[in-house]
Amino acid sequence: MKALKIGELTARIPVIQGGMGVGISLSGLAGSVAACGGVGVISTAQIGYRDPEFEKDPIKTNLRVIGEEIQKAREIAKGGILGVNIMVATKQYAEYVKAAVKAGIDLIISGAGLPMELPKLVAGSKTKIAPIVSTVKAARVICRFWDHHYQRMPDLVVIEGPKAGGHLGFSREQLADINALDFDEEICRIIECKKEYEEKFDRKIPVIVAGGVFDRADIDHVMGLGADGVQIASRFVATEECDASDAYKRAYIEAEESDIQIVQSPVGMPGRALRNEFIRHLEAGREPIRKCYNCLEKCDPRKVPYCITKALIEAVKGNLDKGLIFCGANVGRIHEMTTVHELMQELAY
Repeated sequence: MKALKIGELTARIPVIQGGMGVGISLSGLAGSVAACGGVGVISTAQIGYRDPEFEKDPIKTNLRVIGEEIQKAREIAKGGILGVNIMVATKQYAEYVKAAVKAGIDLIISGAGLPMELPKLVAGSKTKIAPIVSTVKAARVICRFWDHHYQRMPDLVVIEGPKAGGHLGFSREQLADINALDFDEEICRIIECKKEYEEKFDRKIPVIVAGGVFDRADIDHVMGLGADGVQIASRFVATEECDASDAYKRAYIEAEESDIQIVQSPVGMPGRALRNEFIRHLEAGREPIRKCYNCLEKCDPRKVPYCITKALIEAVKGNLDKGLIFCGANVGRIHEMTTVHELMQELAY
């Protein structure tokens, strides 16, 4: 398996661990993946939820904890590559990016919207930047805009398919008939699109495929399409090093394919999650919001069906009947707990 090269950075195993919030992928998981030769990714979504100051001032706490979690991950990573996932939909997005850059993060992966101004926010640093796209149209828009305004290209492109967990860049109608999308063809179109800019800037732009990648056969398949690596998230939940509660991990291990449901997120995008008492409760009516955590740029607490911060925090803590459990389409194939080392070995060899 070829190493993944992102500029001067090299990951021995071309596997990026997907960023999972709230609190699923923090320093413990990300540092362990980096130490094993992959790219470990911390999610900044309400990253400070465990901190005593969080309830009083969530944004200020998050901005401080970004640096603390990156430092903790560095101590585990043994010199490996570390990234953060920062949602474009996040309120104070620019400040989150600047906090990660200040802490010396290697890579910023950004989705849930198009990160149009990301190059400006990391200017003068060594931090690599990677947009998440689901269509060739989105890839083209990003590349053209960054070229025209910043004379810069992505250091990496993450193509996220319809089988991913969490927020999805597809409509409910598209998700109802995934096979009709012919996503392999979309991957090939995006790879062709970025070649134009590789030639213009005279450097390689690696492409990573995410969403529904479960085992070595899936990795070989997307590499055969021309990808340089993969991003995997759900499989890392059922590892000892994952930062979620044991109850959260058990939910993944015990889940069946029939438990998966597409839900509507306050972010404004469909999301894939495990059907539980919380989702059934929402079907009966809106969940009243008693406190706003100011997490999303476009969120009206008076109108959205529930508070996504509260729902995700309840889940990661293990209060599953009161929380939202995001997952990928292959969660039903996860049957046992493992370690990051064992999983990385399985994927690489």
